[in-house]
Amino acid sequence: MTAVQAPARMARRRVRTWLFHLGMPVLAALWLFPLALVVITSLRTFDDLATSGLASLPQGLTADPYREALASGEWRSILNSLLITVPVVLVTLVLASMAAYGLARHRIPFRRTMLLLMLAGNLLPAQLLLIPVLKLTEQFGLFDSLIGMIVVQTAVGLGFYTFVLHGFMRGIPQELTQAARMDGATTFGVYLRIILPLTKPALAALGSLCFTWTFNDLVWSITLLRSEDKLPVTPAILGMQGEFVSSWNVIAAATVIAAIPTVIVFLRFQRYFISGLLIGSSR
Repeated sequence: MTAVQAPARMARRRVRTWLFHLGMPVLAALWLFPLALVVITSLRTFDDLATSGLASLPQGLTADPYREALASGEWRSILNSLLITVPVVLVTLVLASMAAYGLARHRIPFRRTMLLLMLAGNLLPAQLLLIPVLKLTEQFGLFDSLIGMIVVQTAVGLGFYTFVLHGFMRGIPQELTQAARMDGATTFGVYLRIILPLTKPALAALGSLCFTWTFNDLVWSITLLRSEDKLPVTPAILGMQGEFVSSWNVIAAATVIAAIPTVIVFLRFQRYFISGLLIGSSR
């Protein structure tokens, strides 16, 4: 590189840096604006929204929409969501980690074919599976039940989590498991004492994603559930919309309340998300 080219390259690098620092606040503002609008709407009165509209400045702030949202039974829908989500996360991670361990550490016939089938199953649009799964739940007596939701949500995500954990476990050195076997550890002992502790970051990241996806699910909830007292929080909020008039301040308040569990989970496991971006990249 000549002496003339070096300053020009440095100048281009400074321009890119400044463009980056100028562009990121704009992108952040565009992302935060809808969230701020929802929070502000949740603190406005119905009369204020009906008179001035959603895009206007609030005339005053009040916590009444939150009290109305809780009084309308949102606590029950949040409890239903947790009763579905927590078992789905636990069962999915246990089954996926066991399957990934077997496929990654043992010479199982057609293991590559099984992994490809798991991946292909997750590439199918959920809309193609709605009617077949609906008929299966009716035949097995699981329709309109939380147990049916747990079974379906576990089955839907199991292939993806197995595929991802398989890639992560393949990156664990074989010497660790071989040393444990020489010390007399069984297959399940190696899985429990060696593989699982080393897989904690991957399990935490996938558990957070599984919690978010399951807790916020709408498609399977409105397909497999009919009873109002069994609805999770997302279809319950959807049901708050009236045919002619909707209390958008109460709906916004219910949305903010419903976001609290996922925000708590994200804040608890946020340090695993960056490392989780590389999960499964090992070869």
